[in-house]
Amino acid sequence: MVNILMSGCSGRMGRAIAESIKERSDAKIVCGVDAVPFELADFPVYTDFSQINEKVDVIIDFSNPSALCGLLGYALENSVPCVLCTTGYSDAQINDIGAAAEKIAVFRSGNMSLGVNLLIELAKTAAKVLGTDFDVEIVEKHHNKKIDAPSGTALMIADGVASVRDESEYVYDRHSVRRKRESSEIGISSVRGGTIVGEHDIIFAGSNEVLTISHQAQSRALFAIGAINAAVFLANKPAGNYDMSDLLRERF
Repeated sequence: MVNILMSGCSGRMGRAIAESIKERSDAKIVCGVDAVPFELADFPVYTDFSQINEKVDVIIDFSNPSALCGLLGYALENSVPCVLCTTGYSDAQINDIGAAAEKIAVFRSGNMSLGVNLLIELAKTAAKVLGTDFDVEIVEKHHNKKIDAPSGTALMIADGVASVRDESEYVYDRHSVRRKRESSEIGISSVRGGTIVGEHDIIFAGSNEVLTISHQAQSRALFAIGAINAAVFLANKPAGNYDMSDLLRERF
């Protein structure tokens, strides 16, 4: 049984994980950390990592980049692996995560969905085959409460496509520049509205034909299940950086 500390337990994803884990026999949440109370939680919830007394095997974090310092401090002091699902980290914070991974196991992904990670592999294959004759545009859609843009998943997709191209330039905004599109560009557009859980389209636009690869998340439960699977996978792993591809290799 893997004992999980849920960072960001009062948020949408924290609550989804708390609900999904009730069906599991291999993991349980022993405590949570959040600045906002979670009255319905069946585990103790603290406002600061320094208050934790429970035995913790893995941290799952679906909170806010501002929580990273306290989280890593606790994880390093207690040698606890971390599953980091939060997006929107600064470059300095990414460096801090990299430094932590030299001492503890760190699993980091901008999206915990199996389908999304397969989508990225398909996009990489398409980019290899189609080359620069096809323009690449990524459109991501999320609910109106999401703070960061573009989404971490959109950046994961862009990074995947860029990894198989000779040259890539990310373009987030075209309204201020009047010029023709360059073949090296990867356009990334963000839509925020309503209760959209998460939708991502990768558009390969060529001469007289368009290929679109799409993924729609219809419930937060799929991300919750992925995060729990990552936590079980990461327990007792040696220090280092891990992501969804590592989990998939081990399971499949």
